[in-house]
Amino acid sequence: MRLWYSQPACRWTEALPIGNGRLGAMVFGNVETERLQLNEDTLWSGGPKDWDNPGAKNVLPQVRHLILTGKYNEADQLCKQMMGPYTQSYLPLGDLCITMEHGNWAKNYQRELDITTAIAKVSYAIGEVIYTREVFASYPEQLIVMRLGVSQPGMLNFAVKLGSKLPHDTEAAGNLLTLTGRAPSHVDPNYYDRSQPIIYDEEGMAFACHLQVITEDGSIYTGVDNLRVEKATQVTLLLSMATSFDGFSKSPGKAGKNPIPVALRYLAGGVGKSYTQLRQEHIEDYQRLFNRVELHLSPSSEEDLETDMMLRNGGNPHPHLVELMFQYGRYLLISSSRPGTQPANLQGIWNDDVRPPWSSNYTLNINTEMNYWLAETCNLAECHVPLFDFIADLAVSGHKTAMVNYGCRGWTAHHNADLWRQSAPAGDYGQGDPVWCLWPMAAAWLCQHLWEHYAFGGDEDFLRKRAYPLMKAAVEFYLDWMFEHDGYLVTAPSTSPEHKFITTDEQKAAVSLASTMDMSLIWDLFTNSIEAAEILGCDQEFRLEVAKARSRLYPLKVGQYGQLQEWFLDFVDEDQHHRHVSHLLGLHPGRQITEASTPELFAAARHSLERRGDGGTGWSLAWKINLWARLGEGDRAYKLLSNLLTLVEDGETDYEHGGVYANLFDAHPPFQIDGNFGCTAGIAEMLLQSHTGKLQILPALPTSWPTGYVRGLRARAGFTVDLEWEGGKLKRAMVYSLLGRDCRIQVASPVKVTCNGKEVFTSSAPGVIQFATTPGYSYELKVLDKVK
Repeated sequence: MRLWYSQPACRWTEALPIGNGRLGAMVFGNVETERLQLNEDTLWSGGPKDWDNPGAKNVLPQVRHLILTGKYNEADQLCKQMMGPYTQSYLPLGDLCITMEHGNWAKNYQRELDITTAIAKVSYAIGEVIYTREVFASYPEQLIVMRLGVSQPGMLNFAVKLGSKLPHDTEAAGNLLTLTGRAPSHVDPNYYDRSQPIIYDEEGMAFACHLQVITEDGSIYTGVDNLRVEKATQVTLLLSMATSFDGFSKSPGKAGKNPIPVALRYLAGGVGKSYTQLRQEHIEDYQRLFNRVELHLSPSSEEDLETDMMLRNGGNPHPHLVELMFQYGRYLLISSSRPGTQPANLQGIWNDDVRPPWSSNYTLNINTEMNYWLAETCNLAECHVPLFDFIADLAVSGHKTAMVNYGCRGWTAHHNADLWRQSAPAGDYGQGDPVWCLWPMAAAWLCQHLWEHYAFGGDEDFLRKRAYPLMKAAVEFYLDWMFEHDGYLVTAPSTSPEHKFITTDEQKAAVSLASTMDMSLIWDLFTNSIEAAEILGCDQEFRLEVAKARSRLYPLKVGQYGQLQEWFLDFVDEDQHHRHVSHLLGLHPGRQITEASTPELFAAARHSLERRGDGGTGWSLAWKINLWARLGEGDRAYKLLSNLLTLVEDGETDYEHGGVYANLFDAHPPFQIDGNFGCTAGIAEMLLQSHTGKLQILPALPTSWPTGYVRGLRARAGFTVDLEWEGGKLKRAMVYSLLGRDCRIQVASPVKVTCNGKEVFTSSAPGVIQFATTPGYSYELKVLDKVK
């Protein structure tokens, strides 16, 4: 399975991404001048600082008074006094440039990214000589490895050098190139217009990059800042990177590590191994994760069509393109989030701009969470771990923010975070808009990921030691943050992220009381925390307190159009087709709204989604795929998937017409990786759901996928599931039990369940079946034509 093209990349969004969680590269594949654009996941601007705002605590009562008296615009203005600084920016480290000494004309050109091996390849011919390149990012060795070869001995001649957009020095010695540099101590967001947006001083992070050239024949010549290879046949390039980052609470410039010996140690680990050995170890490590899940939707007759050509077909994407997009999301998560690395940011780990869109930070009001929706369902639980580490760090900062800004216990975080774990509201102390700045709800949403990891895998030790303490502390914040109004517990200031409402005097306003998203997130956190405490057999009095508070939450309501109300009053939307669908969180990724338990709200959520329409940014389309899947409407989910699989050319920011670029990166536009991850999660959600306490098989199968199979999807309660279907109906399922819990499955036809050939259960009619399981055993479910 591959992305492939018959032309080199002209734009960054045509280049092909490789990564090992920490190191990333974009491979352009040019004939004469190859470029690998390089990233290291800890290379950010800035350093730790005091971002909390003691004045916020004094302003808060005044803001709440204005909201309660209906003076929303005045409350918006006063909220500006509650903000902190903007977050810092994720940065590009540099470029590896290879100049081939054969000119730019070639024939039989092809470049590809094989996502079954995580290797990018380039091949072409000049005369009778075939030139090949392979490049991959090795997680075992923490190196980027490149192999250049020719079909005829001694025909490989090229020069290689390193460069960077950041201040740097380069040195060449023997067969080693070294680049060292320093990052800015401050970078403004790309949308913030100031005369000096980038500042350099001693606080900035140091970084180092080493490139070693290994030849099997030919010669290496040392230049001032480059290395030349002449008359070689096979050449291996080993590239290592490191920064001075030594933890989120330490200054990278004044108390950081020396990155040079760190990068050299990585390099030394790979030098003693052959290319074949490095390649094989990389493939084995990668496939241990990637090969867990297979998806096949129908005969893939267009499998050999170029990737960008498949996108240009439009309208009704070929099943192979859907399969490719699904697995590409899994590839990207493996490549950008591995144990010991930073979590995937707004662009994963791939960024070419010193002032990237939205700082390429952690945007916590949807985007960071969407990055990890696929981790559990698509059998990549290990890739979830960096997010848990991030949450634990953020809770440290967030504890201080909760106390200083709001006088509350526990911990909180807001719309943006960065490498330094900023937890205070961004906005440069009043320059931002409260519609996104004043959102202290990130802790609740992030804690959902802790609970889901337990729900899928059943690791009680993880729940006790990592998840529950963070969840409990977040609960404490919201217990303190809420206050009573008209007999209910409410939040204020409260927003529906990035979407304003129209006041009675026809003004746009951001903050109000008890938005639906706020109440849904708190319900979700409280419910998960109560269940966690019950499982652990702890905190009985606390459980009762939380349950009582949950019963007093301001209720979700149905508005005048039959829609799920977005705010505490039935305000008019600023934009009926707004990209955010925050008020539908209880439907997905939450579990508060289901057809069985809350039918009126379920119908209202559907109506809200209808009103929002089928347009939006790339990530918005991905969220809508998941929402329509939860509504059980496969053809509508498929329509949104088709809209997402629309080719977008590079251009200006667009909030209404998202899609994907030629390299299948999600196009907001510009590039945001969340849409890739959300799309993969949505396809899985169309095939298997388990949020209601039972397995729902093929709950949103579109008519465009009448035949197919999927293997290796995970469900809550410790089950892994394989499915086969024909004619739009289930044919066979295999359920693998990890934990030995009872298995409940909703079936549409009579079925027979067997284990090792022995009958376990037979149903005579559609409905919910239940049977006991044993850890480590598999259970086959076959649809019966007739029940004897």
